[in-house]
Amino acid sequence: MADSKRTLIPGAGPLARVPAPLVFLLVLALFGTGVWLRGTVGAVLLGVLALGVAALLASTWQFLAPSARVLRVLVLAVLVLVTVSVL
Repeated sequence: MADSKRTLIPGAGPLARVPAPLVFLLVLALFGTGVWLRGTVGAVLLGVLALGVAALLASTWQFLAPSARVLRVLVLAVLVLVTVSVL
């Protein structure tokens, strides 16, 4: 049985072919547009971003160290708070 705490190998995951700068720009655009627009549309954009972050967190949870889990949950919580605040 494989060790569930094994180190993630760069290039081994399903998103390995997605260029990191493209992902960064997409996240930045979604966050910036959501905060700038505010209201329902802004909250929906930020909600989409929060769902993506939650999906990534759920899929990598078993491979993360406890300290990394805490940090990622904190980032998700801040994103949810920002989403609620733009309404």
